[in-house]
Amino acid sequence: MCSFMFLKFMMVLFNFFIFMGGLTLLALGIWVSSDGASLLQILRPFSKQSTQVVNVGFFCIVIGAALVLLGILGCYAAHKKSKCLLLTFASIMLIIFISEVATGVVALTYTSFAEGILRAWATPALQNQYGNDPAVTKLWNSTMTQLHCCGFSNYTDFMGSNFQNATGGSLPSICCRTNNNTCTPAQAEYSNVQGCFQQILMIIKENA
Repeated sequence: MCSFMFLKFMMVLFNFFIFMGGLTLLALGIWVSSDGASLLQILRPFSKQSTQVVNVGFFCIVIGAALVLLGILGCYAAHKKSKCLLLTFASIMLIIFISEVATGVVALTYTSFAEGILRAWATPALQNQYGNDPAVTKLWNSTMTQLHCCGFSNYTDFMGSNFQNATGGSLPSICCRTNNNTCTPAQAEYSNVQGCFQQILMIIKENA
């Protein structure tokens, strides 16, 4: 009896987290759909793809709503001890699991494709807008500081950029492992700070 109550409690708790995750995703989707201007500002160099922000918002809304309904179904099935509802819930979870595995395989297969897409946005942004556009500069500074990375590939993404020309040949300080505020290309080459794309890939693989 105690073990059954424990399993029932764990299932309700599990579905509660699914429900809360769905609510979060739903709220994110509504925000992106109703106020995508800030994201469009950041994605401006990637003009063709930036038009898909609204589509991403609707996608988040659909997935979020599905998770909310799934969470409610799971909690209700556990509370009522309905075999039919529990079987339905288990079937849906199995389908989701298989879909996630398939998505992971596809994502690994098309990593190089994704890199090319992201590079098409990142390189022009670093060359032309970093240091000039506050939104782009803040985005990259935050990313490089938190991930301890430099540029998309490495420091060479800043070579010949508007930022380097405006600072007399210097690069962002995060690209050098020194205590100085200035960072020269020679220091950046010696420091050998990894690019942000590789850091993101490492994080994904470690948490996969």
